[in-house]
Amino acid sequence: MRGIEGFGAKSILHKADILDLSSDLPIVIEVVDSEEKIRELKQVIDRENWIGSGLITEEKVTIVRYKRNG
Repeated sequence: MRGIEGFGAKSILHKADILDLSSDLPIVIEVVDSEEKIRELKQVIDRENWIGSGLITEEKVTIVRYKRNG
């Protein structure tokens, strides 16, 4: 999800302008998987230094409904 407004690591407000699409707008990436897979992903993020400046949060989720077609 691409945010239209948010504060960066240095508390500077970044926001979308109608005339200009900025590359420094906030972005949220959500991943839902097993605890083991999330732990592995976090290790890769740390090892590969994927996040230069930013925030990573982690939350437990409850799956309310999961349905596959077929």
